[in-house]
Parts: sequence; C-alpha cells; structure tokens
Amino acid sequence: MCAELYDDVNTSTTICASVSSPDSADEEALVPRIRLDTDGPVVTVRLDHPPLNAFDTVLRDELAARVRDLADEPRVRAVVLYGGERLFAAGADVRALAAMDVEEVRGWNRALQRTFDEVARLPMPVVAAITGYALGGGLELALAADHRIAADDALLGQPEVLLGIIPGSGGTQRLTRLIGPSRAKNLLMTGRRVDAAEALRLGLVDEVVPAAEVHTAALRYAHRLAEGPAAALEAIKEAVDHGTDTAMSTGLALERALFTGVFATKDARTGLQSFLDQGPGKARFENPGQGAP
Repeated sequence: MCAELYDDVNTSTTICASVSSPDSADEEALVPRIRLDTDGPVVTVRLDHPPLNAFDTVLRDELAARVRDLADEPRVRAVVLYGGERLFAAGADVRALAAMDVEEVRGWNRALQRTFDEVARLPMPVVAAITGYALGGGLELALAADHRIAADDALLGQPEVLLGIIPGSGGTQRLTRLIGPSRAKNLLMTGRRVDAAEALRLGLVDEVVPAAEVHTAALRYAHRLAEGPAAALEAIKEAVDHGTDTAMSTGLALERALFTGVFATKDARTGLQSFLDQGPGKARFENPGQGAP
C-alpha cells in the first residue's frame, strides 16, 4: 500500500507498507479498520489502518457501515473523527488507484464520495481531531466534519494535482465553501501542503493545540456540544449545510420551518423556562442515554 507525502510542489515521498501475499491480504481484510471508543454520549471513530490510514475499499466500506450505525443511535450526541497519535489519514491507496481502469475508478470514487457525504449528514455534531498528515482523501474526510481541531505540527493539503488528477471526494466543493474560491484554487492547483498555523489563518481548521492534546481537545469540545439541545443542534446543521446551497429566500424558508419544529421540542420548553427562572446559560437539556453500548 502506498500514499504520497508531498514536501512541496516539486517533490514527494512515497511511503509504502509491505506488499501482502493473497492469503495474508484476505486475513488482513478481516481485521477491523475502524474502532469505536465510547465516552458517555460522545463516540470517537478511530481509523485504525496502519501505517497511513490510507483509504482502500475495506476501510471505505467499514467507515460507511459504522457511520450508518451512528446515524441511527439516539444515545450518541457527538462524534469525533480521529486517526491516532501519528496521523489523521494520508489519502488514498495510490497503488490500488493506479491499477484501476476508468470504470473501476468511477465506481470506487462514487462509493468513497457517498461515504464522506454520510459523515457530513450525520445528525449530531462531528469534530475532526487532526494529527500529523491530513492529505487528499484524509483532508476530504476532515472537511466533512463540522469542526476541525489540528495539532500544531499537522500538515494538510489536497495534493491530487501532483498526480495529474483532482480531488474526487469533496475536496473541490467542501474546501471552496469553507475557505473561498481563490484560496481553494491556490491549494488545489499547486497541491501544496499548509501547516497548522496557515490552516488556522485560512479557516481550514478552527483550533490548533499541542499534538499530544488533539484528541483530548476534540473530546472536550464534543462533550460541550453533546450537553446541548440535540434537536436544535441538528436543525442548525441542516439550516447551515443546506441553506447555503440555495437562494436566500429558500434558505430562510428552511430556517423558518426548522425554527418552528424545534420550538415544539421539550428542550425548547426547558431552555425558555430556565432563562425566565435563572437567566441565560443555566438550562440542562435532556440526554436520552449515556452513549452507544
């Protein structure tokens, strides 16, 4: 398995895992590549496909299955995406990609794009905890989150152009919506990597912390959101994510419908009454459980 780690627009380093025999490859496919760690109402979805968390068919499909399970679990109030202490994800399995023909790559890409779309559509807040590299498909996964916290030594980028291709799993679309067309084109057309400080200036990440504290910081933020009113948080995601892709009048109509729906919830009654009785910020909202089993 290989992934490209780019030093600048002119040079790259290819890191490859050892090539398995067919029998050992079959055995490897049986080893889970996604680990779910539960901390009360927050679940960490950890990519566990060393050495690079490179996306192949097995990792892609397992991530999709775990995300679908989480979407239907009301006890999960927030999700953290994490690749481990060393790196988030270094992109696609380049060797496997190079072996595909056009029809094969079309189907593979459609499925990976659909998987990241499912991450973006999770009803609860999603926080990406970025360590080391988040390149190519790795950055595209992070872009599907609602909030990104990066290690101070992290490197992020969409280097696909250096392979003669373009991002195919949201990189051209989510990156542009996040940092704007001009800045997105610069990163996409040069394939350059940015460090955490520049990523913060660009708005590519929301917070930078010491490398050893990334997962802790992501959990802390996720727990803060998990204590909030679930229906309101879900409605905010829908209003922002879908409203920005429509005309203002359509977005306002969506907001109006969501506002009315949320107003009818128990959490709205709790929040309004708490404000009247105690002032702002004192409400304790309903928590349906203590996380996934």
